[in-house]
Amino acid sequence: MRVDEVPAEATYALRGAVLRPDGGDIVWPGDEDPTTFHLGAMIDDRVVGVVRFSPVPCPWRPLARAAWQLRGMATEVAVRGSGAGRAMVEDGLRRVAERGGDVVWCDARVSAVGFYERMGFEVVTGEYDKPGIGPHRGMLRDLTPADGSRSG
Repeated sequence: MRVDEVPAEATYALRGAVLRPDGGDIVWPGDEDPTTFHLGAMIDDRVVGVVRFSPVPCPWRPLARAAWQLRGMATEVAVRGSGAGRAMVEDGLRRVAERGGDVVWCDARVSAVGFYERMGFEVVTGEYDKPGIGPHRGMLRDLTPADGSRSG
């Protein structure tokens, strides 16, 4: 398994199957923005996991210098627990830090909160509903150490 940058179109099948199985938008504003990047977990030439990172202000850290949003994380059921999700998030956090990002945030499905906590994210909101999708929690991860030096 490897992680590669992929075009937005390569994420749509998994977004639809995993994140929007009952229908709904799988093409989102910002997908084609030149600063946005999409990662795919690949087995041979097959995309088995996807995630998007884009520079978006953090609603819970409005003074962050360079906030990025993690969105559209999805993996095939057959590869869950294999490290594909961890590999994509670690690769994405490294790329965001290289681009000068200081915080990464996400609207995490309640069922995925434990995964993000294991990746170093912290819960920063109570539970809220995203209509048509379900219960979420706001989470974030600082990329700048407390001493102000750059990580990565």
